[in-house]
Amino acid sequence: MSALAVNDTLDFTSLKEFLDVTDGNLATHIKKLEKENFIGIKKSFIDNKPNTRYYMTKEGKKAFADYLGLMEQIIKSQK
Repeated sequence: MSALAVNDTLDFTSLKEFLDVTDGNLATHIKKLEKENFIGIKKSFIDNKPNTRYYMTKEGKKAFADYLGLMEQIIKSQK
């Protein structure tokens, strides 16, 4: 989610390289995030090749902000 928080969209290959994960691992996580409506998918063709791009939905942005807020509270409580 952090990769999508700072990029409007990322394609599968870019996400895989950025996160240094396997195709299967990334696909599994993408399916879970999509099921929760945290990410959306845009499919298109570039030079007659399929291109799948992912973006963070409004629900995903809220969930990520809530998560960061919770992490900040935990860190502050440990000081």
